[in-house]
Amino acid sequence: MNIKTYLATSAFAVTLLTGCGSSGIQLTAVEYSGTIGPKNAELTETQLEHWGHEDLITDTIPGMSVIKAYNDILNAREGKKVIVGVVDSGVDINHEDLSSVIWVNENEIPDNGIDDDKNGYIDDVHGWNFLGESNDENLELTRIVKKGDDGSEQYKNAKADFDKKYREAKMGYDRYSQILEGLTKTDDLLKEHLGKDSYTAEDLAGIESDDAVVNEAAKMAQYWMERAGSIESIKGQLEEGVKYFGDQLEYNLNTDFDGRAIVGDNPEDITDTKYGNNDVIGNLEHALHGTHVAGIIAAVRNNGIGMDGVAKNTEIMVLRAVPNGDEYDKDIALAIRYAVDNGAKVINGSFGKSYSPHKEWVYDALKYAADHDVLFVHAAGNDSYFLDEEVNYPNDQENNGPEFADNVLTVGALNYEVNENLVAPFSNYGKINVDVFAPGTKIYSTVPESKYEYLQGTSMAAPGVAGVAALIRSYFPKLSASEVKNIIMNSGLPYTGEVIVGGDPNNKQPFTDLSKSGKMVNLYNAIILADKVSRGKVNL
Repeated sequence: MNIKTYLATSAFAVTLLTGCGSSGIQLTAVEYSGTIGPKNAELTETQLEHWGHEDLITDTIPGMSVIKAYNDILNAREGKKVIVGVVDSGVDINHEDLSSVIWVNENEIPDNGIDDDKNGYIDDVHGWNFLGESNDENLELTRIVKKGDDGSEQYKNAKADFDKKYREAKMGYDRYSQILEGLTKTDDLLKEHLGKDSYTAEDLAGIESDDAVVNEAAKMAQYWMERAGSIESIKGQLEEGVKYFGDQLEYNLNTDFDGRAIVGDNPEDITDTKYGNNDVIGNLEHALHGTHVAGIIAAVRNNGIGMDGVAKNTEIMVLRAVPNGDEYDKDIALAIRYAVDNGAKVINGSFGKSYSPHKEWVYDALKYAADHDVLFVHAAGNDSYFLDEEVNYPNDQENNGPEFADNVLTVGALNYEVNENLVAPFSNYGKINVDVFAPGTKIYSTVPESKYEYLQGTSMAAPGVAGVAALIRSYFPKLSASEVKNIIMNSGLPYTGEVIVGGDPNNKQPFTDLSKSGKMVNLYNAIILADKVSRGKVNL
């Protein structure tokens, strides 16, 4: 049976037969015709916390059918341990929901200052930190501009992008700072007038003053409270904006800043590998992103705390290589090779950039992963770009040509509404350069110091799919990385309607045209298809 036959015979069926013996999984895959009505009511807090695990048919929420897959199939089966390499900003390996699923290098004696396993990394018990003590960095385009005009097209493009981004950052910083300063003065004035440390909308409505400044302040505060709920909330959002643009000006776009100086290597030399350390957490504040990603993949399931990751039977290998700024090609290439050499079968890369001066190093690392049967799951990016015209590195082809390896799976982000808002407005897309879509809006997961938060981005969509891949490799270990990739792509659910693209209501396109597969990842279907492929019943 080929894949088309598999899909044709499974259309619209939801057969809940039991039995997982030698004859395989006796369940029928589910398809979505696009005719089932979406959930119009707001999601409850409980639903929102795990919406990415819900089932489209049963719950009318476009999750990956994780709960259904466990209940109907996986809970009755035993799988093998799978290591997932998380190339990111660092992970809080002491988190209450992660500490028991962190990979341990059993061939390394902790803290003895010796490279016991002779892999080139001393005391690498949980992975490796390729950034050392560095946290903040330039964007790659800033680094290109700093090197000076070499007459290349790359420099010309980078300089134009740098000038544009700098103007935008300066305008954003000034605007947010001015609004925050004005609102803070307004807030202080009203607190003094009312004689309170805080106030309500009713307090403001009751103000009748002979002082025009006070009356104007009350109107301004009412305006903001109607939009944000409280003055403290809007001040917090403004402070985040000031920090965001401030970081860009101080680090990302500052040609006088060199975040690499304290690392101690030559980032232009791929053979200079004696750098970094074994502190895979790094700075806890900077580890927020990586900790969130790790939780999406493998936070302990059904332990009564926090949230559930997608994959059980999974260990997280931590590769700290993504700073506050753009990652170095050298660090990414070496991190991928480390993961491959030390047993990872899936690697998650929730990072990306528009310039890659040493992209060949990363390409070679991805080919190395392919040669060793390792799947690389990559976030599509959050610029609302059409990636068949724009570039987001790392990728698996050049100039929309043929893929150089079939082990890279690029993931766009879904929203939780099954309507024209199905695709997250920030998500990149492309019929050639994005493979699938998965939940990426308001995803609840682990953050440092045993806390939990909502974050969003294709950075959150990719690890969900990495978790799906880990489960397939756990239960069907004989399947290759290429087969796992194609199973995930072919077993997803389509949406037949048009969706808003890039957050622009005037730009609506068929969802099926936004990725190579045209589908949303579905674990339930993926497990059923993986079973058929593993038993030779379906040819991909």
